[in-house]
Amino acid sequence: MQHYGMTPTTNNTGVAHENGDVEQSHFRFQQAVDQALRVRASRDFADRASYERFLQDLVRYRNQTRATRFAQDQQALRPLPAQPLAPCRELHVSVSRFSTIQVLGNTYSVPSRLIGATLLVRVRSEHLEGYVGVKQVITLPRLHGRAQHAINYRHLIWSLVRKPGAFAAYRYRDDLFPTLAFRHAYDQLTRTTSVRADREYVRVLHLAATLSESEVETALLLLEEAGTAPTADAVRELVRPMAAQQIVIAPINFQPYDQLLPSQRCAHA
Repeated sequence: MQHYGMTPTTNNTGVAHENGDVEQSHFRFQQAVDQALRVRASRDFADRASYERFLQDLVRYRNQTRATRFAQDQQALRPLPAQPLAPCRELHVSVSRFSTIQVLGNTYSVPSRLIGATLLVRVRSEHLEGYVGVKQVITLPRLHGRAQHAINYRHLIWSLVRKPGAFAAYRYRDDLFPTLAFRHAYDQLTRTTSVRADREYVRVLHLAATLSESEVETALLLLEEAGTAPTADAVRELVRPMAAQQIVIAPINFQPYDQLLPSQRCAHA
């Protein structure tokens, strides 16, 4: 603002019409995307990169109609200051004793080994990068908005194993059920072994974190179908045979390849 000799103004909280120009432009672009998808006759894309190219092409096409007015504006503008822009926003945050960090009003879990550390968090458009010193230690999907949370049970499981009683009163307990099968298993443990339900479920979650979440989920579904309590020991017995399976590679016959070598052909002759 100082460079252009302008006086900035701020919007008032809750007064939506003060953002009218930006909101209307955003709304019109949403309509244009919807219409372009209708013309395309499909909203499916092979991958995210394809969808991004689709949006970039649409923006480029829409900006063609603004080229003349944009050129007129450029003539009235002075060059921007010759200084680099920061590629992202950087924050220093402390890891709480609950293995969480607060970034822009949202809560994220991080590995428990980082408890007590101070992280340099680089906030990018779609993810966060956490650094201890110059070493990147974690990458997290970014939450947009405020008062949201992203809790990964793999970050907390080691602390829970030491104190399984904390599971019952954990604020974000619902995030510690990776799939519906884990939720059903916990409910069944509560009905059948109410005293040890939290301890047993934490042990099951530990198996998912250390072995394979998909295999543990399969074991839980099998136990549920059989009407058997999904204790950690029962899950482990089912997961072990799955983990023990190995791929057997048949011996390779090199004789056809040897025949391609002149020296080998002479030797066999």
